[in-house]
Amino acid sequence: MSTKEADVEAELTTENTEPATEGGTSVGGLDENIVGALAYLFAPLLAIVFYFIEEDNEFVRFHAVQSIIIFGGLFALNIGLFVFGIFLEAIPMVGLLFALVTGLVSLLMAPVVFVLWVVLTYKAYKGDTDGLPVTGNMAKNYV
Repeated sequence: MSTKEADVEAELTTENTEPATEGGTSVGGLDENIVGALAYLFAPLLAIVFYFIEEDNEFVRFHAVQSIIIFGGLFALNIGLFVFGIFLEAIPMVGLLFALVTGLVSLLMAPVVFVLWVVLTYKAYKGDTDGLPVTGNMAKNYV
């Protein structure tokens, strides 16, 4: 066997010895901070997927659970208010008043929820494991 063939064979049989990255890898080989940010970015649907797919990475599971609690809860609250408003529309003045109040609250809450969404996405991307005061403690129980 020639030297050139031996070198090629040696290259094929050697294992990949690239250094590991600082952050852990997670779903699909992505860095854990990117997966954590994606859990907020496409909340709560992608967070549910990440929670069930990722079994070992506590960072990803924490951010997925926190995203489910916050944005899943807000989604459920909006659906509940919508259904409740449909029933109240049968009552002439009460339905109109309820629609005005919920519309005003929604207009005031939208910027707050948007800022919360941006901040949590950024914190997950930066690798921060500190959660919000109430939901962070709840999320730690499910990790």
